Amino acid sequence: LKALFSKVNGLVKEKMVKAAYTPGYGGIAEAVLKMAMGNKIGFEYEADITNEEIFQYSYGSFILEVAADVEVDCAKTLGKTTPDLQIRRGVESIELEELLDIYETRLEPVYKCNIDTDAEKPEMFTYAAKDKKTAAPFVKCAVPKVLIPVFPGNNCEYDSAKVFADAGADPDVFIINNLTADAVARSVEAFAEKINQSQIIFIPGGFSGADEPDGSGKFITAFFRNEEIREAITTFLDERDCLMAGICNGFQALVKLGLVPYGKIVDAKDDSPTLTFNEIGRHQSKLVRTRIASDKSPWMAYCKPGDIYTTPISHGEGRFIASEEQVRERSDSYTVCRSGRKCHERYSVQSERIRLCD
Repeated sequence: LKALFSKVNGLVKEKMVKAAYTPGYGGIAEAVLKMAMGNKIGFEYEADITNEEIFQYSYGSFILEVAADVEVDCAKTLGKTTPDLQIRRGVESIELEELLDIYETRLEPVYKCNIDTDAEKPEMFTYAAKDKKTAAPFVKCAVPKVLIPVFPGNNCEYDSAKVFADAGADPDVFIINNLTADAVARSVEAFAEKINQSQIIFIPGGFSGADEPDGSGKFITAFFRNEEIREAITTFLDERDCLMAGICNGFQALVKLGLVPYGKIVDAKDDSPTLTFNEIGRHQSKLVRTRIASDKSPWMAYCKPGDIYTTPISHGEGRFIASEEQVRERSDSYTVCRSGRKCHERYSVQSERIRLCD
């Protein structure tokens, strides 16, 4: 098993794997179905694959999508991807849209998901920075130090640190100790000092404070509103021109603090922009199409306004709310795109081999 994990890990690092999945209770059949639906790519099984192989348990295995010219030892070819949205085996085929409808509507009467929305398309804002240099941070550093605070309940600090390390940065994972009042005070002092030594602060996600009451990273925001931390953040952003980002609880904290959209920690008001519960009334985890509205940011400097990215989401409070006046205030320098470009563009799919590594 360890040898298999090492083999698959090596293939991923060599960028030979385009998609991967681990079969669960439904075996290969379930895994291929979900991979096809999630990526909107058709699939055709090899002729020699039996029903027993498709539906039997395959725990500890990996299904890998690789380029057609990549050979993988210890693996069996399951089939290949196709541009037509079907799952085929021999002369039999099932439309992917039909399967998706069955899959998503089974529990629709219990857990409402398909919410009716207004027919009117939302207004699209587009801003393209004329000078890319304005988006670059002032501090020039070959290996920027990334400070990653870990609050009770956070759970993706290791993933975040790995991504920054892979990008060439130096991540510093710092645990916020809240066991006693004295421990919190020491954490505040140490964290403020680390801010002065860092070029990026990244707040990870998870279930800070068990997301109670009402979630939204309340412990994180309380910590950052400490006067010593607040002053260090102000210097960090305004005088040193460094960078901040956050995901999940971390992004919720950025919004609650006012760092999004104002770029500084401000006192919360009744009409402050916020994140609130999803309209479907529950947590959702899926892939969504995200449109880039502006490249006026170091994080987005190499993106193009109007580009569409497939982005994974996982949240129960992912609905951003702000008044019309606040939206207009923050976008007054944007130009409105009325080209009507569709966000759900479908791209051609080249034939790829799908294999099961067992």
